[in-house]
Amino acid sequence: MVFGRMAESVRRVLGKPGSVDVRPYQRLLDSIEAQEDELRELGDAELTARASDLGNADLPYDRGDLVTLCAVGREAARRALGERPFDVQLVGLMALLDGHVAEMNTGEGKTLAGALAAAGFALRGQQVHVLSVNDYLARRDAEWMRPLYDLLGVAVSWIGQEDTSERRRVAYTADITYASVSELGFDVLRDRLATDDADLVVPTPKIALIDEADSVLVDEARVPLVLAGAAESGDADLEMAELVRTLRPRTDFEIDDDGRNVQLTDTGIDVVEKALDGVDLYSEDDLSMLPRVNLALHAHALLRRDVHYVVRDGKVKLINESRGRIELLQRWPDGLQAAVEAKEKVAVSETGEILDSITVQALVLRYPTRCGMTGTAMAVADQLREFYELEVAVIEPNKPNIRADEPNRLYATREEKEDALVEEVAEVHKEGRPVLIGTQDVAESEKVAERLSAAGLECVVLNAKNDADEAAIVAEAGQYGAITVSTQMAGRGTDIRLGGSDMADRERVVEAGGLYVMGFGRYPSSRLDGQLRGRAGRQGDPGSSVFIVSVEDDLVVNNAPETRGFDVTAEGEITDPSWLRTVDHAQRVAEGQLLEVHRNTWRYNQLIDVQRGVVLEHRKAVLSDDLGDRQIAVDRAERHAELVEEVGEEEVKRAARLITLYHLDRGWTDHNAFLSDLREGIHLRFLGRRDPLDEFHRDAVPEFKGFLDGARARAAESFAEAKVVDGTIDIAAAGVKRPSITWTYMVHDHPFSTDFESIVGKVKNLGSPRQP
Repeated sequence: MVFGRMAESVRRVLGKPGSVDVRPYQRLLDSIEAQEDELRELGDAELTARASDLGNADLPYDRGDLVTLCAVGREAARRALGERPFDVQLVGLMALLDGHVAEMNTGEGKTLAGALAAAGFALRGQQVHVLSVNDYLARRDAEWMRPLYDLLGVAVSWIGQEDTSERRRVAYTADITYASVSELGFDVLRDRLATDDADLVVPTPKIALIDEADSVLVDEARVPLVLAGAAESGDADLEMAELVRTLRPRTDFEIDDDGRNVQLTDTGIDVVEKALDGVDLYSEDDLSMLPRVNLALHAHALLRRDVHYVVRDGKVKLINESRGRIELLQRWPDGLQAAVEAKEKVAVSETGEILDSITVQALVLRYPTRCGMTGTAMAVADQLREFYELEVAVIEPNKPNIRADEPNRLYATREEKEDALVEEVAEVHKEGRPVLIGTQDVAESEKVAERLSAAGLECVVLNAKNDADEAAIVAEAGQYGAITVSTQMAGRGTDIRLGGSDMADRERVVEAGGLYVMGFGRYPSSRLDGQLRGRAGRQGDPGSSVFIVSVEDDLVVNNAPETRGFDVTAEGEITDPSWLRTVDHAQRVAEGQLLEVHRNTWRYNQLIDVQRGVVLEHRKAVLSDDLGDRQIAVDRAERHAELVEEVGEEEVKRAARLITLYHLDRGWTDHNAFLSDLREGIHLRFLGRRDPLDEFHRDAVPEFKGFLDGARARAAESFAEAKVVDGTIDIAAAGVKRPSITWTYMVHDHPFSTDFESIVGKVKNLGSPRQP
């Protein structure tokens, strides 16, 4: 059943994304409720049988089966989980089954609505992958919903970072598999290097149901997932780290206005060259020195500890900018990663060549059917439609939202902003209201906590340094008198219940006014603001929110137009409406920059994905259909016949497969490196007033021409050199050697630049020559 098709078509023609019309779903609610009494009379086995009967048809559901699915799902949830889904959750379920993104407020039961939709797909014979932002949520939700799935007669499993290949293979056979988007991506990448059908783990994709859809599809879409191999130990560039530590800002180096790039001044160049025994940084005889200096300078001047990363257990670990969590598998490109490790004087992490990579966008687009749920989808409706062909269905809350969202409070300086925050917290705390304070980063959260503590206001801090305790901290944030400071609340996966589980405490909190959310500065995205606000006022609870901002905040300094004068109150507050609008403007500029990064990532990867698709299709035929053996039988007919006579047909097929796969994979690794180098330097052509994307295509297309023929020729040459040892063909002696170690990570390759080039790309090039 597909509702609102005509309205969607009109929106597509006009180019105006809007909310899907959910009224057709709402009209079915009475029919669903009419089945409730009958279903309650059924035994568990009978209810399971009723669900199984729904599997006797294809997708999409017709009207009658959809009503039955919702009614059976509601009754199953009541029995298995003790939760009777609200009408709005059933509306969300129906929107998901129609392939939309359901926008449901925090606390409205997205997890249950998603589980019912997953079961609806599974009952029709479709394997479902429920993708989340992290392993914790994948496991928690799978285990939480398991009783529901059992009662509906569908199997569920989950995948975690520590799982073996065999455990993963079994998990993917379930009707519904929960996994973080990164783990799924890494499994796909590893499958692309499989040398035997039996080694494949991920089944043919069918349905992707994405939790926290905006976070996964928009925020994570800028972070490629990488499979690397041929590990080798590197050395941290301690010499350069120590040298740039002595340089003086604004004298020896300058940071651009938006804080995204840094460069040496003429004075700084002289200082560095003198410190390096008179070396000429721009000499064509040694092109390695300037990149070393620039990498160290970027690490020193632009990457801040406890803002962009933390140091834990002797390792540099990146902080996810949209969620404030440590990303265990995330790193910068190897040169910049090593520079930060040198800066912090920790052991350099392993490096190696990239065997393959995939963007989250390419990963999700593998699925013929995609849908998702989140609390803040409309803010990125354009992107969901542009990049994923998804429309947003806004689901009204079960109870009216009575949260009071106060206007921003703007102050002239950060110090006055801190003073205002502490004073406001003290006043609210007297009433016993729980307070949740959202900060931008780890350093800011700790500074706020120190200021509150100095004022006698004890608080609990949730940031990347203690994110293992996040569920317990978030769960208690609504208790009477609680003060919680957090870096970001997006994707935390735990509701803040007023008073916790104590009903008497809940009443006290309600009478005091509910949860008070305070944003210590606006985030680079309005969605993050909305996710923080959404922690208050769940399920009709009272609550309020306010953002306290200063003109000195990075968001305003980096993204606002030239500042003007302003009048302030005695407390330093700015009440000029035009200045309050300036803050909104700064946020829109920041959002535009993030969108441009996403759009450029997509543009460049379109061609790469086409080329990769050609290789993968050919590789599949080699892996599963003996294409390599058939080609070699033609290209090296005499040698092929000799080996068949000597060791048998099956052994020759095995060797031909492994040799051909090796040269396909080796060729793709080399081509991938070429594309990476090409893209890193492409911005120099922009300086020559040529379109970088056109220039990228101009070089990338002919480079790929003949790729398959070249791999085939090299495979034939290796096969001709293969020797027989103890009755088997020794492919290693023919030069076929796969990486002994592979590992996965995510490359955060746009930490500063608003352009599409990575920092490594900028610093590898010599740039403009010195002026005499």
